[in-house]
Amino acid sequence: MDARVTQDRVFESVAELFSLLSTPIRLKIISAVCHGEKNVSELLSEIDTTQPNMSQHLSTLYRSGVLSKRREGTQIYYQLQSERVAALCRAVCTQVEMEMNPSAEIETKERLMPAGVR
Repeated sequence: MDARVTQDRVFESVAELFSLLSTPIRLKIISAVCHGEKNVSELLSEIDTTQPNMSQHLSTLYRSGVLSKRREGTQIYYQLQSERVAALCRAVCTQVEMEMNPSAEIETKERLMPAGVR
């Protein structure tokens, strides 16, 4: 496979991922489940939205492979399936927070390195 075809596939894949992450509620859901699974009720207590809207976004994230789910009785618990997505969200959100609030105390390991610094 030539380099141009590979590069095109990479850009298409990244564009699909960015499209999936282009909704603030989805970013909030990913953030909420980063450190452990949660059911819909727990997510609704943290994220201001309606139950139908939450279910729609959870379904989209599940179908895309970002989240996995398990049933326990009548409850469905969602957990992060893609650490790659979590790392990307964490990096971008941390960088934006640093730019919006330069005095924010953010752990060094969470910061992105400025261009040219290694």
